Amino acid sequence: MKQIAIITGGSSGIGLAAAQLFAKKGYKVYELSRSGQSTSEIEHIKCDMTDEEQVKSAVKQVLDVEGHIDLLINNAGYGISGAVEFTATEDAKRQFDVNLFGALNAVKAVLPTMRQQKSGKIIFTSSVAAVLPIPYQSFYSASKAAINALTLALRNEVAEFGIKVSALMPGDVKTGFTAARNKNNSAQNIYTKQAKAVSAMEKDEQNGMTTNQIAQKLLSIAHKNNPAPLYTTGLQYHLFVLLEKLLPKRFSNWVVGKIY
Repeated sequence: MKQIAIITGGSSGIGLAAAQLFAKKGYKVYELSRSGQSTSEIEHIKCDMTDEEQVKSAVKQVLDVEGHIDLLINNAGYGISGAVEFTATEDAKRQFDVNLFGALNAVKAVLPTMRQQKSGKIIFTSSVAAVLPIPYQSFYSASKAAINALTLALRNEVAEFGIKVSALMPGDVKTGFTAARNKNNSAQNIYTKQAKAVSAMEKDEQNGMTTNQIAQKLLSIAHKNNPAPLYTTGLQYHLFVLLEKLLPKRFSNWVVGKIY
């Protein structure tokens, strides 16, 4: 029986690379996004992840055809940047609506089936920014920290049903995510470090890992019998995450501030 995978945000970037790789490895892949398209290997279902009813309907379409779901990769997301003081509350809420509550909608839609099966894996795409929050990307960082917390709590809740939950925290990755970022530059004359910080961050992204590297790590996690709660990928990011655990928070936060 083919493994059935649902990948959100699979129309571009990490999600698309993952969808293509999982399909190549024998999974039947369903991709949920607003702008994707079906191919010979990937079945696209148009879906706004922030609309709970649309997500439920999309998952039902999968179940009506396949009868089971083995893997959910929660990858849909976007980023905003700007000073906390000048970020509109509605923009901050939108950041969480997509990155956190969109993922939650997918989780809630697949869990009844996974519980009944007594099996399944859920993998979230988080970020190193979840543990090393980046200035002028406060709400993106906070949304990914929330994903990590959700991962850890959910993992314990569903363990009795044989469901495995993990999150992957990539560092800088070269994707269209950079160009798509919603940048609020209204306070650059007040927060004079903002422009330099965002520019440095975007340069790092465009010199970062490839989407195929991240897809390979997602595949590796999906194939583990007993995956760990949190992963990262790339030697330098493993080092950053390790140092964050070992060093005093005051110091690690100071280092991030000096970088950006």
